[in-house]
Amino acid sequence: MMADVTAILTDLIGQSLMDMAQEKGVSPDDLPEVRLERPKREDQGDWATNVAMQACKILGQNPRDLATALVDRLRSDSHIKSVEVAGPGFINFFLADRWIATVVSSVLKEGEGYGRCDLGKGRKVQVEFVSANPTGPLHVGHGRGAAVGDIIGNILAFAGWTVEKEYYVNDAGLQMSNLGKSTQSRYFELLGRGADAPFPEDGYKGDYIYDLARDVIEKEGEALLDRSLEESLPFFTSYSCDVILEGIKKDLDRFGVRFDRWFSEKTLYTDELVQNAVGTLRERGYAYDEGGAVWFRSTDFDDDKDRVLFRSNGVPTYFASDVAYHKNKFDRGFDRAIDVWGADHHGYVPRMRAAIEALGKSADNFTVALIQFVNLLRDGDQVSMSTRSGQFVTLSDVIDEVGVDATRYYFVMRRCDSHLDFDLELAKRESSDNPVFYVQYANARMSSIIRTLEDRGIKFPDHNELNEDHLNSSEEKKLVTRLSMFPEEIEKAASELAPHRLVNYLHDLAGDFHSFYNAHRVLDDDPKRPSRILLVKASQVVLANGLKILGISAPDRM
Repeated sequence: MMADVTAILTDLIGQSLMDMAQEKGVSPDDLPEVRLERPKREDQGDWATNVAMQACKILGQNPRDLATALVDRLRSDSHIKSVEVAGPGFINFFLADRWIATVVSSVLKEGEGYGRCDLGKGRKVQVEFVSANPTGPLHVGHGRGAAVGDIIGNILAFAGWTVEKEYYVNDAGLQMSNLGKSTQSRYFELLGRGADAPFPEDGYKGDYIYDLARDVIEKEGEALLDRSLEESLPFFTSYSCDVILEGIKKDLDRFGVRFDRWFSEKTLYTDELVQNAVGTLRERGYAYDEGGAVWFRSTDFDDDKDRVLFRSNGVPTYFASDVAYHKNKFDRGFDRAIDVWGADHHGYVPRMRAAIEALGKSADNFTVALIQFVNLLRDGDQVSMSTRSGQFVTLSDVIDEVGVDATRYYFVMRRCDSHLDFDLELAKRESSDNPVFYVQYANARMSSIIRTLEDRGIKFPDHNELNEDHLNSSEEKKLVTRLSMFPEEIEKAASELAPHRLVNYLHDLAGDFHSFYNAHRVLDDDPKRPSRILLVKASQVVLANGLKILGISAPDRM
């Protein structure tokens, strides 16, 4: 694969650097790492490196002169057509056609493993996402977070990390109490005793609260009317939380999102993890008492003010729970923790990083991916949503209308920290205007070619029938180049936690395949047919690998 070619180029340049360093008495440890990148223009070659500009001071030479000297020392290799020095000291490589066969052969040989890398080196990473309060159904904003978190986890696993996906269940605190009071009030209202249990000012107003109350009536009848509101509230709270959480789990399972662990906030208190975390902060000099409250000395970490951990009435803050929870993550042996949060929590990130540092952990091992809002459109017109009034579009609604594949694809089309316009009508359209259809249709075309081959009784070609001289048109070279980029895109997507990179890559791959398909008759009785069929199969392998990471199907027919 192309990674083999880059390894060859890297080794050639690296050896030349080592030879020059030895001659000049420079330690090899002082030399910069040789990195290759793709030039911005095709006429600048297939690969380029700026290592001469990085090493010029160490080796005491002008960068362009050093680049020339390095090129002069390069051993010949059949993958390299030519090498040139450009600009202030770039080294540009132009590859011979042999690389075409190298790429296609590697894809076919590695199959489902093509594109995998060892970036994570088996290290443990926890990806925590969605973590919506179990106070109502998941809405489209939660859905975007679910898609982003799930796919980040898939990408990291493909890149060599040991991944665990986790949902933090906020089943303690004021919001859960408000949920219980909301259901309790609707229960009394439906039984004609509404005045005895006024609806809370910050209650949840959606129709689903009435559904919960009706369920309670069906199961318990009027028995709860005879208890005091304070006595029956724990039942309403627990029942509502359990039912909603079960609905959340069903929605996520339907969406293709499965968690390795559901972590209950309650356990932070039953297992005394909050007290233990605050105790650790005290021991390290970062927690103190003042005015009856317990404070975190966050100003030691450039925060504008210290933050409360326990209020003067002894009630812990949400921040205290989060400190304990993140301490627990690292105590469980994770090398890295990744949280997926709504963009409205951006101000909370520095505070959380400060707490991790104060606990004696490295904040460099903590990353937050911020998710911006989703604007639902219908043929370009805004779809009205209001969470506060209870009139919001649920994730389930969107899946019902456009399907799982389109929903997942659209949620990760853009950078997660940028606003997303999701047009429901476009997502259903069976045309090239709809990007998910465009990509899946490419796979269907590939499958059709392979099926037609079998229907005509034509034997699928052996790999040794691959001939790079039969894949030298501009469309074929462009498609092979795109296949060769897949391992790079996986590394970049994993390093940047950027699912949209993979979406963009697959869209470009589909476009290159459509161009190839429209320009060449693959199944004609022609000496080039075996090589072209192998290219089709290689394209299908890469497209399927990418779609699998995205959790999107690769249909054989459309």
